[in-house]
Amino acid sequence: MDNILSIVTFLPAIAAIFMGVLKGDDPAAQRNAKWLALAATSATFLVSLAILFQFDPNDTGFQMVEESEWLFGLSYRVGVDGISVLFVMLTTFLMPLVVAACWNVTHRVKEYMMALLILETLMLGVFVALDLVLFYLFFEGGLIPMFLIIGIWGGKDRIYAAFKFFLYTFLGSVLMLVAMVAMYIDAGTSCIGGCEVSLLTHQFGAGTLDIAGVQVVGGMQTLLFLAFFASFAVKMPMWPVHTWLPDAHVQAPTAGSVVLAAILLKMGGYGFLRFSLPMFPVASDLLAEFVMILSVIAIIYTSLVAMMQEDMKKLIAYSSVAHMGYVTMGIFAANQQGIDGAIFQMLSHGFVSGALFLCVGVIYDRMHTRDIDAYGGLVVRMPAYAAVFMLFTMANVGLPGTSGFVGEFLTLIGIFKVNTWIGVLAATGVILSACYALWLYRRVVFGDLIKESLKSITDMTTRERAIFAPLIAMTILLGVYPSLVTDAIGPSVEALIGRYEVAVESFVPDTAVAAAEE
Repeated sequence: MDNILSIVTFLPAIAAIFMGVLKGDDPAAQRNAKWLALAATSATFLVSLAILFQFDPNDTGFQMVEESEWLFGLSYRVGVDGISVLFVMLTTFLMPLVVAACWNVTHRVKEYMMALLILETLMLGVFVALDLVLFYLFFEGGLIPMFLIIGIWGGKDRIYAAFKFFLYTFLGSVLMLVAMVAMYIDAGTSCIGGCEVSLLTHQFGAGTLDIAGVQVVGGMQTLLFLAFFASFAVKMPMWPVHTWLPDAHVQAPTAGSVVLAAILLKMGGYGFLRFSLPMFPVASDLLAEFVMILSVIAIIYTSLVAMMQEDMKKLIAYSSVAHMGYVTMGIFAANQQGIDGAIFQMLSHGFVSGALFLCVGVIYDRMHTRDIDAYGGLVVRMPAYAAVFMLFTMANVGLPGTSGFVGEFLTLIGIFKVNTWIGVLAATGVILSACYALWLYRRVVFGDLIKESLKSITDMTTRERAIFAPLIAMTILLGVYPSLVTDAIGPSVEALIGRYEVAVESFVPDTAVAAAEE
């Protein structure tokens, strides 16, 4: 199918525009807006299956490439490879579930659904963009609908959380914009590196700047790496720029928390894979140990902080920071197992963390509190909920047979190959995650049902069970058959590592060049 990537990317936005012209805010109009959003996101997922069917995992280049000229010399160029195609599928898979999860929303429903649809288009654009400026526009554009979702439909401190989220992520991305301008000025407008569609390109005027061919040396590469790193580190988020995430999760509505944890955080890891390793290989190699130290601090520190939380959402948010620590460590291990594990961990975390926030949303809709002390003994009244919550708690811990185990196991193998001591410290995070996750589950689900307010609580509805069913299936399927992911990403990751190693090994320091000239 021609233009399949553009169709998938912009279908939700088209539905949002159509929804915007609908009149009325009565219950019937609200119901229609929800059904239209569900139909649009479901159709986007069904159409995106064509991308998966057309994709050839043995082809390490970009596939289904679409290219056209825009105004002022800007180019529209999209495509997917083994690294990006599964993130596209993750996004389209989760969004219908997200829409279904906010079926009880009654405040400004049409605007809420429009924000979710526009956000889906912007997230998909990040994963398919092959143009540097196009990527930046999608990357930054996603802040706006999420800012509105938190600020309008969030909790009592939603304004503070929304602005904190926006300022952290925006300021980090400004540094990336400065680096992009510096790269353009440094490279000029001549065609560099053959101008092949091999990574990320951008048209400037009459000439073409091929980002893949730009060879930045010395301190300049390190400075550019740090500028891009700042943007992606905040988005992950990495320690110590992670403090916006717990506030955003606590104040965001359930749908916002699911999107934030399951998809938006993955843009940081995707950025490291798409930019840091290929474009700045020498700086990535030089600063890899620094990144790993920050990551291992994040794993241990945020796991300990999670143990002290009394708010369920905040505990899961700190858990996300710890799990993203494994991702950054795996990426900068720069070997097959590490990067395979990092990508697998991001995909698994999308299903598991999204499901955990949905689990919190189920009981919050009934009791309107997220305090752990407000619960206890739910297994008596909600056996189905207890079983679902248990499954995703075990996946979050990394129980064999679930997708969480595969990602952590592969990542740790990759880390141990690079640095044994950092690998040992990172492995303690598996133990700590079991401590806070099982502690949460025991206090919420087990024990005696002594609180009067809980004695009339009802188990999951048919709609809620239907939302969890696909997430359960994917968590178990990837846990017992991980080749579905590793076979798809393997060749592209191998090609990425090959280019990275050649660039690092062929690098000649400036001091060596000066000595040779003397």
